[in-house]
Amino acid sequence: MHEKKIVRHKWYLFLTEFFAGMSVMAVELGASRLLAPYFSSSQIVWTIIIGTIMIAMALGNIYGGRSADRNPNPDRLYGRILIAALWIALIPVVGKYIILAISAVMIFTVNSNYLIFAGFAACMVIFVFPLFLLGTVTPSLVKYTVESLSDSGKTVGMLNASNTIGSIIGTFLPTFVTIPAVGTSITFFLFAGILLLLAALYFLSAKKGGGKLAVCGVLFALCCAMGHSDRFAFWESDLTYEGESVYNYLQVKEDDEQVILSTNVLFGVQSVLKKDGGLTGMYYDYALAAPLMANVMEKESADVLILGNGTGTFAAQCGRYFAQTRIEGVEIDEKITALAKNYFQMPDTVSVYTYDGRAYLNVADRQYDVIMVDAYQDITIPFQMSSVEFFTLVKAHLKDDGVMVVNMNMRGEREGNLNQYLADTIASVFDEVHTIDVKGSTNRELYASDSKAMRDGLSRGVQALADAELCALMEEVLDGLETYRAGEYLMTDDKAPVELLGMQVIDDLIREEIGYYKEVYEREGMAGLLDAM
Repeated sequence: MHEKKIVRHKWYLFLTEFFAGMSVMAVELGASRLLAPYFSSSQIVWTIIIGTIMIAMALGNIYGGRSADRNPNPDRLYGRILIAALWIALIPVVGKYIILAISAVMIFTVNSNYLIFAGFAACMVIFVFPLFLLGTVTPSLVKYTVESLSDSGKTVGMLNASNTIGSIIGTFLPTFVTIPAVGTSITFFLFAGILLLLAALYFLSAKKGGGKLAVCGVLFALCCAMGHSDRFAFWESDLTYEGESVYNYLQVKEDDEQVILSTNVLFGVQSVLKKDGGLTGMYYDYALAAPLMANVMEKESADVLILGNGTGTFAAQCGRYFAQTRIEGVEIDEKITALAKNYFQMPDTVSVYTYDGRAYLNVADRQYDVIMVDAYQDITIPFQMSSVEFFTLVKAHLKDDGVMVVNMNMRGEREGNLNQYLADTIASVFDEVHTIDVKGSTNRELYASDSKAMRDGLSRGVQALADAELCALMEEVLDGLETYRAGEYLMTDDKAPVELLGMQVIDDLIREEIGYYKEVYEREGMAGLLDAM
């Protein structure tokens, strides 16, 4: 009975394989977007996602094959697809809460490798079960579609081809269409709906499971109604803007004094606009020493390039304090550039190019007085912009007295930390390197040049400044500058372990910040912890 039905709907089985492969890749990409605002989108997080999904698929393959051998009834397979569809639809509803709950537990229980343990636990809880169920599809369909050994190779090849083509589409469609257009939550709903429809058509054609389908339909509708939101910071009620782009989660918050952009839910400010037009109180202010070091005050015109323009904080400051500068910004995320114009009053005189920073340098044929490298955010540091080869390329685009300024945003204390690697790498390329820590933050500014007169240029520039607030800060920078001597920690295009180094810094920061609360918890229990918080 079942074999005749399967033969009659063989085309539908290939269609099932196609959409199963598509959904697996869509869920994988959705997983990266769901986790990124909390754990970053670094290679470590991607490795955890891919590894977890491979575990789920492997277990699903084993179970699916054994289940099909024991009972080759396709009702069982399409029942599993129904469950997988509902689970995927549930992810936008509860996934963010699960991630935060797991993060809270891990912070209090894990002393090192927090990112690995928290990311792995979140993936296991949220994504393993539905992908395990989808992993049962291929071996089950092989059992149903192979009629004889004479054509088994052809049939299995067609199934694999269907799965692969679906996976290809499932890779491109979320990245370039659904996530940028409608967000991560609706992307989960779209592919859950496809799986639900696939199973529903099967059961309707078999004239069975009507009650089951009705229940599933109601649950799916409830999930869509409750999870129809692109909000990741669900505890925030006063965000000016929250959305997603191809590259980032984007959050704009505004108060009476400032407008800020963050690409991480839990920490970090990527750009800021002070409504009074003054200094930001952040690393952007310290970076203003670079134009002075490059003798911009003594020139009729000067060229500034910003790799990682964001919403134009540094660009706007350069234009405000150094009117003779021509400013170019490079920002890979065009949606951030749009936010810069809508919310951050980025000057129209700033030319912004949608490009990867290093790729831009490869095609640019100009030299600059100042190049700012500000492409590092939390643990997401592009390795191709942290290597000897990259900084050599930057140096080639600087004028003789040109200065590169780099914002290093994760200051560590242990030997061989991330900033030490970056500074040693830069010092192996440039003759002169100075650093200063930014007060009240984990940021450190680094200034590099082949000119031996950087400090003298800053000293002369301070005297020429008209703005008293900026002048006072630049005097502090001048007094606090430390000359950096090159060490042996180098990063190259071949070897740049930025993710692991960044994870060490995050572990240290968590231990430092959470140490007090751990002591309260150990001494007074949960009640004492709640009082302390």
